[in-house]
Amino acid sequence: MPATAPYAAALLRITMGALFLAHSLWWKAWTFGMAGVQGWFVSQGYPAWFAWAVTALEAAGGLALILGWQTRWVALVLAALMAGITWQQFPNGWIYSSRNGGWEYPAFWTVALLVQAGLGAGAFTARRKSS
Repeated sequence: MPATAPYAAALLRITMGALFLAHSLWWKAWTFGMAGVQGWFVSQGYPAWFAWAVTALEAAGGLALILGWQTRWVALVLAALMAGITWQQFPNGWIYSSRNGGWEYPAFWTVALLVQAGLGAGAFTARRKSS
């Protein structure tokens, strides 16, 4: 494996973590407000509380990825979430910019998270290394 692989894994991990935080906190909670997010979830056939659960999972997962805490497990949990979103968006067609969104964007996230799970945390993590 190249000497740069730990840094590439860290770049992927930190970037995905920052984007999960931005998506959950800035876009969902602050831009639309949780009442708006709950309304969308209900319109899709989910209970209102599910909006809170997904938003919290995305925020906590994003922070964990940034810190490099339990990266493989966090990436797998988030991959399962994104696979579910892919399934939800599948009837809307391929392109995510379609009305109601498509499935290509969450499918890419699913694969990227699986890659992160395979790579591990890489460099710059909050975990202590054993001697």
